[in-house]
Amino acid sequence: MNIKSIILNTIGWLFGTVFFAIGIVNTFWGNDAFFGIFILLASYVYFPPVNVLVKKWTGFSIHWVLKIILGLFILWAALGVGELFDKIDLMLMDL
Repeated sequence: MNIKSIILNTIGWLFGTVFFAIGIVNTFWGNDAFFGIFILLASYVYFPPVNVLVKKWTGFSIHWVLKIILGLFILWAALGVGELFDKIDLMLMDL
């Protein structure tokens, strides 16, 4: 593996994990569990093993521009409309 692929894989794991966590919070502490499940499923786009499977099954991979657009949508929906920080406070109160 070269340094570029290591950096891209690390970025993929990082964003995948962050968006997966946002999906978990929205699923269990939000007012719309289906939206949380959507974010949870959309987070799989960022994990490198899923990219390998998609390329193997379909013959093409998901373009990085689409990943950026999806990531911006998830962040906008979770932070702006979804009030993520309020949901995190609710989650912490349950612990």
